[in-house]
Amino acid sequence: MRSDPTIFSLQKHNHVCVKFCVSFLLVGLAFGLLLRDSFSFSSVIQTSTPIAKEKTESSVFPFPIEVSNSFDVPGNNQNQTSQNDLVTEKCDIFVGEWVPDKSGPIYTNESCHEIQHHQNCMKNGRADIGYLYWRWRPRKCEIPKFNPKKFLLLMRNKSWAFIGDSISRNHVQSLLCILSQVEPAVEIYHDKEYRSKIWKFPSHNFTLSVIWAPFLIEAAMFEDKTGITSSDIHLHLDKLDNKWTNQYNNFDYVVISGGKWFLKTAIYHENNTVTGCHYCPGKNLTEQGFEYAYRKALQQVFNFFANSNHRATVFFRTTTPDHFENGEWFSGGYCNRTVPFKEGEVDMIDADSIMRGIELEEFEKVLSLSSVKSVNLKLMDTTLLSLLRPDGHPGPYMQFQPFAKDKKGKVQNDCLHWCLPGPIDSWNDMVMEMLVNGSQ
Repeated sequence: MRSDPTIFSLQKHNHVCVKFCVSFLLVGLAFGLLLRDSFSFSSVIQTSTPIAKEKTESSVFPFPIEVSNSFDVPGNNQNQTSQNDLVTEKCDIFVGEWVPDKSGPIYTNESCHEIQHHQNCMKNGRADIGYLYWRWRPRKCEIPKFNPKKFLLLMRNKSWAFIGDSISRNHVQSLLCILSQVEPAVEIYHDKEYRSKIWKFPSHNFTLSVIWAPFLIEAAMFEDKTGITSSDIHLHLDKLDNKWTNQYNNFDYVVISGGKWFLKTAIYHENNTVTGCHYCPGKNLTEQGFEYAYRKALQQVFNFFANSNHRATVFFRTTTPDHFENGEWFSGGYCNRTVPFKEGEVDMIDADSIMRGIELEEFEKVLSLSSVKSVNLKLMDTTLLSLLRPDGHPGPYMQFQPFAKDKKGKVQNDCLHWCLPGPIDSWNDMVMEMLVNGSQ
């Protein structure tokens, strides 16, 4: 049979149309899938990116950095998420972990001339340097490294003071080392024992002081530079140490701290009368304990700030834990670990836990007063993050080449202060973060 050309032409046309429709549908389906995947990827990126910064003013550090939590894309084919649907949470910069950091510190023990010999761990012979390559990472945000140029620009014509014990001096030395990368400091004052000092950064007219006041309150101490005590310490629990209170009005910023010295044997005075003591057997005095004295001292300190007409910004730093193992500093204790602890691997000793508890309680008590009077008081809670760094102390390298004569010899260890460079440098990262973002 001969085929009909018209019918053949029509069938061919219909077949082409069907193929065209199918191809069109497949392209459309593929395009739809691409759009859906693209939207899903965009949603994932948005979930992990900070979306807002809230500006608030508070008398206490408000932990201002905000990050978005994960959220679900609304249904019903909606392609946008309302800002009100996002859940944000403030970041506590003092809760987190130590993570490896290949960049290391921004200064060395050779580039900084303010490091005391007993914190110059590398010069004294410490061979491992792994402790230099960690940084603190908060759980829900990132803290940039301290920017010395930016800090000095912000501090033009300003004055800072660090008030406390040798850990405060250790902190100041860290700050000086960092700032020296931009401008060397010029020492313009020191006391007889070289415990209190003042430095000047001439091109920025910036003054930095460290004031030796280990108890923060009035104390009669009979101790030489080596720590040998010839008589009991006498503490006046109702009087502040005027070495720092008389200078307070000169400062724009203050970092103040206390703690360890209250564990020493001491006789307590109130209203010019002996009221008790801490660890004074055989003296026929009431044992009141270091807890009583430390609480009274902090009450005096916080009330002073709350009632002062001078409006400095005050950072109160919590107590610093030590890492002595198998003894104390005087009984063969040592710290030979080379990596940080992870959260949950170590507990604070009772004394440190008690001190930090008192600090947080008394700080909370003064908040109502300080908020009314606009005192800019900030909590710098470095205790827990410092607890995780047993590797950052001088240990036996508080002295030069401690094992040069005897590799197995027993030497005194320093498991309280910090090597420079070292973990204490991160405290300045936090100061910078609180300073720059503290009002947001």
